[in-house]
Amino acid sequence: MAKSILVVDDEPSIVTLVKFNLEKSGYIVHTANNGKDAVSLCNQEKFDLMVLDIMLPELDGIEVLKELRKNHIEIPVILLTAKDEELDKILGLELGADDYMTKPFSPRELTARVKAILRRLANIESYRVNEKREESNRVKIGDLVIDEDKYEARLHEKLLDLTPKEFELLLYLIKHRGKVLTRDQLLNSVWNYDFMGDSRIVDVHVSHLRDKIEEDTKKPKYIKTIRGIGYKFEDVIR
Repeated sequence: MAKSILVVDDEPSIVTLVKFNLEKSGYIVHTANNGKDAVSLCNQEKFDLMVLDIMLPELDGIEVLKELRKNHIEIPVILLTAKDEELDKILGLELGADDYMTKPFSPRELTARVKAILRRLANIESYRVNEKREESNRVKIGDLVIDEDKYEARLHEKLLDLTPKEFELLLYLIKHRGKVLTRDQLLNSVWNYDFMGDSRIVDVHVSHLRDKIEEDTKKPKYIKTIRGIGYKFEDVIR
């Protein structure tokens, strides 16, 4: 079944261009030109992904993301912004956006990123529905338990509310625990495509993970920062 994508932008030329390229790739495309309509559509209908401009009338893209997450709508989001400002991008990623692109952008690259995100989500779903494995692929590190088969992580036996991208990053770090991983290594392995060297997306997701798994984010016991290189997941023993 064709995937359904919501494109939200107040510039008709961009909407037309993005819609054309996505439909050419086989997606069903819906559109909205302001933030309020985007939230309303997401409350009424389930979309597989949203391409969301930050600079919107009614509600801007950041407010749209806040509303969706408040309503527990976990649609994957690619942010579009005409401003090359870190604050917008970082805030969007912290609210659970999966990716961002700065205008002007290549419609072909946008389509490639849409495909990459949907492919990852399809892989996650295949894990969730596969119940035929005889043993659960679980790892326990300290008070943290990760179940790869169920795509679940628990801390002190409490289920963690992780986005798919946060879980994938956590899983990769754990599978390579004890090893120092560079930011570029994490970009290539977890995001699955060239992020043009923008390692800030890794730092944001690591920070988000620390907020959820560390008792003291200033003195993390699981995810250590290796200055000037990247990160290392410690093999914690209780």
